[in-house]
Amino acid sequence: MNKEWSELNKQVQTALKKRETFDNGIKALLRLRGELSEVLSGLKTELHTEDFSAIPFINADGYHSKTIAYSIWHIARIEDIVAHTLIMGDEQVFFAGDFAKRTGSPIITTGNELVKQQIADFSEKLDLNALYDYFSQVKQSTDELLKSLSFADMKRKVTDSDRERLLALNVVSGDENAFWLVDYWCGKDVCGLVRMPFSRHWIMHIEACLRIKNKITARK
Repeated sequence: MNKEWSELNKQVQTALKKRETFDNGIKALLRLRGELSEVLSGLKTELHTEDFSAIPFINADGYHSKTIAYSIWHIARIEDIVAHTLIMGDEQVFFAGDFAKRTGSPIITTGNELVKQQIADFSEKLDLNALYDYFSQVKQSTDELLKSLSFADMKRKVTDSDRERLLALNVVSGDENAFWLVDYWCGKDVCGLVRMPFSRHWIMHIEACLRIKNKITARK
C-alpha cells in the first residue's frame, strides 16, 4: 500500500473511534478521499478510452485482475449503496441521476459477480464520461454525509429494515461472489461502514488501477 495513503488511513481509522479525535478523523478522511480522487482524474487524461477496458492481469488473483473502468464503477456503486440505502435511507445517486442509462451499463449491481472476460466486456459498454460523472457525484454526496455525521451517529447499527430495503433494490447480485456483501454490511455500525467502503476500499482498488496503468503504458 502507498505509504502516504497507508499512514493517512491509519490516522483516520484510529481517530474515528474516539469522540475527542472524531472531527480530525473526518477531516483526514476527506483529505484522503480528495487525494485518491485526483489520482483517478489523472488517469482520464493520461490514458486512452480503450485502456479503461484493458485487463492485462486477467488470470491473476487480486484487485488488479479487473479493469480500470470496472474499478471506478465498483468503488462508486458500493459507496452509493452504503451511503444512501444503508446510512441515509434515501435514493441512490445512481437512480436519481439515471446513471444506468447514462453510463450504458447492463447491470445495476456492484459488479462482484463478474469475472475475467465478463469484466472486460462490461467495461467496454460503459460511457467513460458518464462513469466519471457518476463517481464524482457519489464522492460529493458522501463527502457531505461525512461532514454531517456526529460521533453519536457512528454507533448506529444497520437494522433489519435497512437490510430489507437493500434487498428490495436488487443492487447486489445473488451470486456467491457478491451476496456476501449483504451480510458484511448489515453486520456493521455506521463507523464500520465509514471505515471500509469510504476509505480503505478506495485505496485497494485505486492502487490496483495504477498497477494496471503501469502495465498498459509499459506495453506501448
